[in-house]
Amino acid sequence: MNSYLQFVTMLLVFVIVLAATYFFTKWMAGYQKEKTSTGNIEILETARISTTKYIQIVRVGQRYFAIAVGKDEVTFLGDISKEDLVFKEDGPEDTLNFKDILEKFKSEKKK
Repeated sequence: MNSYLQFVTMLLVFVIVLAATYFFTKWMAGYQKEKTSTGNIEILETARISTTKYIQIVRVGQRYFAIAVGKDEVTFLGDISKEDLVFKEDGPEDTLNFKDILEKFKSEKKK
């Protein structure tokens, strides 16, 4: 009986720690997003070109730039006009939840 009680206690502690980690991570992501999205500088898009190099489209004020970001350097690639950019609208079809991904995986596994 004592070992059963210890197991239930450890399981309860594990669930509490897991829930606290989940909510702290969600809160921190929202906090970081709020900090980075306010102001005049915004990273619009990032594309990986190698393991340590990225190309980013950045908005500074009302101007848009393409930059290459490496491990220790940032290189200016050029100006971009707003008309050349394609802005993707966030919609419900763009976000996948875990259930949708799992169903997609199951259907591909059956084939």
